[in-house]
Amino acid sequence: MTKRLEISRDIAALPELVYAAISDVTRMGEWSEECRSSEWHEGFDGPVVGATFDGHNRHGEHEWITQGKVIAADPGRAFAFECSMMDFHFSTWGYRIEPIELGCRVTEWNEDLRPESVMEFSKQLSGVDDRTERNRRTMNGTLERLADALEN
Repeated sequence: MTKRLEISRDIAALPELVYAAISDVTRMGEWSEECRSSEWHEGFDGPVVGATFDGHNRHGEHEWITQGKVIAADPGRAFAFECSMMDFHFSTWGYRIEPIELGCRVTEWNEDLRPESVMEFSKQLSGVDDRTERNRRTMNGTLERLADALEN
């Protein structure tokens, strides 16, 4: 059962600047509470469709690595990637950027693709009981930190 969550925030920065920040996965640790760092796989050094990377995640004492694959890279407009673990695509994350009068509206979205059969493993791995509520909170924080960095 796919669950989709979207959080939007207006940011007083040019859409191209916002895109440059969020599509540089090596900077994700600056914005995200859970994804502490990311690095491109060999052969990739930037956001192009098909590029892959590792994301290093942490929640409390729980740590895990996911593999990301860029599925949308439209400068100033959209960035999205699939998240997998052990070749299992469990989630898709993305950002839509829309110009507004004083900058842009950034919408971070997530599709949780985990079937019921992996929920217990997922909870044990991440230490997160309610993934939807945690994502809602951390997405708000991500957009807040992104705005703080780009508006100053």
